[in-house]
Amino acid sequence: MYRVKEAFYTLQGEGAQAGRAAVFCRFSKCNLWNGREADRARAVCNFCDTDFVGTDGQNGGQFATAAELADHIASLWPQAPGRPYVVCTGGEPLLQLDETLVCAFHERGFEVGVETNGTLPAPTGIDWLCVSPKAAAPVVINECDELKLVYPQPLAPPEAFEHMKARHFFLSPMASPAVPEAGEDSLKRSNTRRATDYCLAHPRWRLTIQMHKILGID
Repeated sequence: MYRVKEAFYTLQGEGAQAGRAAVFCRFSKCNLWNGREADRARAVCNFCDTDFVGTDGQNGGQFATAAELADHIASLWPQAPGRPYVVCTGGEPLLQLDETLVCAFHERGFEVGVETNGTLPAPTGIDWLCVSPKAAAPVVINECDELKLVYPQPLAPPEAFEHMKARHFFLSPMASPAVPEAGEDSLKRSNTRRATDYCLAHPRWRLTIQMHKILGID
């Protein structure tokens, strides 16, 4: 049984795949926060801004088999040229995503991307793996296509992940990328400015902002 909070067709808004059309499959549940506001302060990841509780979102539901879920995702892809791409996210997708489902996506022509906190092993066959470490949670995935670190996190500084084998290293500001209205002093204090300064001082890292929020799309 696969539990999906929501699924929708949009543009990838962050990282190396930014601007690419994709079907997002947001799985329910996470292993670093239960999604209840009353428990946020005690969560390992207490800055999450995503609703991943239940199956009542857009195109969400419970799917008995991998084939059923893969058919559902395929129905959201337009009949147009271009290789289909699905991004499995959450919550934490690796609580549910397995090799059977990856194969089912592949059988329908999809390239499979995953956005994970990296605390669980990934099934084989994933085409694009993005790891986004959270706080002090131990990361068990040491090799990925893309490392995307929300910044700043006192318990997860960029230096702690320099050893990872990643094709791309990104910092994603925890705050909104919008320029503050209060002027230069506020800009310097913003997380976006801090992330920018870090990337300038450490050019291995690249800045990524949430383009989808700027564009006003999902």
